[in-house]
Amino acid sequence: MAIVKPFRGIRPPKELVEEVESRPYDVLDSEEARAEAGDNEKSLYHIIKPEIDFPAGTSEYDPQVYERAAENFRKFMKNGWLVQDDKELYYVYAQTMNGKTQYGLVVGAYVEDYMSGIIKKHELTRSDKEEDRMKHVRVNDANIEPVFFAYPDDAVIDALVARYAASEPEYDFIAPIDGFRHRLWIVSEDADIQTITEQFAKMPHMYIADGHHRSAAAALVGAEKAAQNPEHRGDEEYNYFMAVCFPASQLTVLDYNRVVKDLNGMSATEFIEALRKNFCVELKGKDEYRPAELHEFSLYLEGQWYSLKAKEGTYDDNDPIGVLDVSISSRLILDELLGIKDLRRDKRIDFVGGLRGLGELKRRVDSGEMKMALALYPVSMKQIMDIADSGNIMPPKATWFEPKLRSGLVIHKLS
Repeated sequence: MAIVKPFRGIRPPKELVEEVESRPYDVLDSEEARAEAGDNEKSLYHIIKPEIDFPAGTSEYDPQVYERAAENFRKFMKNGWLVQDDKELYYVYAQTMNGKTQYGLVVGAYVEDYMSGIIKKHELTRSDKEEDRMKHVRVNDANIEPVFFAYPDDAVIDALVARYAASEPEYDFIAPIDGFRHRLWIVSEDADIQTITEQFAKMPHMYIADGHHRSAAAALVGAEKAAQNPEHRGDEEYNYFMAVCFPASQLTVLDYNRVVKDLNGMSATEFIEALRKNFCVELKGKDEYRPAELHEFSLYLEGQWYSLKAKEGTYDDNDPIGVLDVSISSRLILDELLGIKDLRRDKRIDFVGGLRGLGELKRRVDSGEMKMALALYPVSMKQIMDIADSGNIMPPKATWFEPKLRSGLVIHKLS
């Protein structure tokens, strides 16, 4: 069963939150972070993207960059830009996108639950990316940014969260980049804190939605600290890492689309004909066309949109991985026709999150940068949870969650 605990969060004073908060470290590059931070010395980018404090071109993996992160974290605390709460608390975090709101709880997730599989994952992680985040956690002795979990819906928690959501929030702002609304409430009543802990203890599993590398890094550093402590008891703060947990039914999974540089030596006509072996192909014209159901894809090629419907027999409904549209498109289009076998490393392919819309696919093809684009029907949260429950791993670049968590609203210290 899932173990969570409240913690003494480190947060910006209410009047400073919009100066401190930022996008997550992994959704923008160094120059974008430098531009967004501008001359704002209170921006969290100075902690999560500290290479912006060095000359342009400085590697984000330079040892002095990690040290600067810790130096800036200490500076934020000293200057009162970040302040630690006096009491162990939970926090309610709401995000509103396009009129839809999802309500999460900021908790301390248990390292051993990650190690034992109670916290389930659906993606593979890369050791180099894990090590980068581990260095960041080690040097700051803190989880500066949260990970993003889903949990099975719970009526008791829903009612508790709704009660807080009806009150005045501690933070309430519109993020400047995407226009989404973010609110945070503090759960300070002892009875409510106990209820949250007890309700999570009834859940057999939680699921990583977004942030697999941060989850792995946070858990591995926690285990590392336990192994290094000869007086380890098991209740130390490093046994927990910060997560924002949302009811699975509230989450929005967007399409994660593909753009490809060439047709592997084929002409457009030859490529369309080759597709007919496994797909029912229908020309849709110049207007943007979005897939309407599972196993349908939208192709944009030479100024035209096409519907591609996978034929019966090209996939197995009883195979939890093979039935996914990301698997079907990878196997029957990217691999079989275009010779793209490694989605993570092949330079001929790139990926576009669904929030950017079909217009971004069209733009990248019309510009000549890419030859064709493929839009997919989004996977469901149920598919993700079923795959995690079965012990399987999603194919690469399969899920895109929006809205992204804002960083800097709460930080978790490991000691």
